[in-house]
Amino acid sequence: MSTDWRPEVVAHLTQLILAADAGVTVESKWKKPSNPDGVPTFTCDGLLCTVETYKDKVKVTFAKGASLDDPTGIFNASLDAGTRRAVDVKQADSLDDAEFVALIRRAIDLNRSK
Repeated sequence: MSTDWRPEVVAHLTQLILAADAGVTVESKWKKPSNPDGVPTFTCDGLLCTVETYKDKVKVTFAKGASLDDPTGIFNASLDAGTRRAVDVKQADSLDDAEFVALIRRAIDLNRSK
């Protein structure tokens, strides 16, 4: 029987997001019987992103991702969405932590510029 790898990934992503800026906060939203813990939702001068778990991945959805520069191509999901973009992390994936934090900081800068 294999161990569920997703909680460790969620914890790591949460740590990276919170470390990006002292003003980042997290709360759990959209609780329901099928997801009693809800969805971790990160804000800093506005909504930054959500982190959701699926059977085969952990998805970080950036609320204003389409407006963010992504020079290294870290976004790999929701690329055709009008406003948002996402980063899907699968079990075998290796995430560039520094670039992910840089992306979070660009999202914060975007929120602060409005």
